[in-house]
Amino acid sequence: MLHVAPELCYIKRFESLPKLEYLTADIESPLAKIKMDIHDIPFPENTFDILFCNHVLEHVQDDKKAMSEMLRVLKPGGWAILQIPIFKPLIAKTIEDPTLEDPKKRTELFGQDDHVRMYGKDYADRIRSTGFKVIEENFIGELEPSLVKKYALPEGEIIHRAIKPNQ
Repeated sequence: MLHVAPELCYIKRFESLPKLEYLTADIESPLAKIKMDIHDIPFPENTFDILFCNHVLEHVQDDKKAMSEMLRVLKPGGWAILQIPIFKPLIAKTIEDPTLEDPKKRTELFGQDDHVRMYGKDYADRIRSTGFKVIEENFIGELEPSLVKKYALPEGEIIHRAIKPNQ
């Protein structure tokens, strides 16, 4: 499993799983074992069974290139979780401008000053356009409301599972 931009809350959990070969990677995080740019993942084709990438794609210059790289390094049948921030109301079509440098304008357009895009309802189609099959899973919607409240889970957030087709 390749975990891009690893979150501290997951690292020990994943590392403790006895049969999981777990590798963390990031362009700058001190938590990552491997330094890498997601636009140019330094592993051969068909290396990983799983790729976990939360809240990264809204920061990168070319999200489709990054998705293509993730597809390349996954084994056929392998899958990736590709989560992005959801701002409500969800816009119809993704807006982006990687050349925009004004932090105030970025915050206004993309929700945060270090984002270069805000994803819309077309997000799953953007993933599909790079060759993945996408399953949109509503795990939170299947939980009891008391659990959603207890864990302060984001209501209505869809999990995007991107699967590399078997060739």
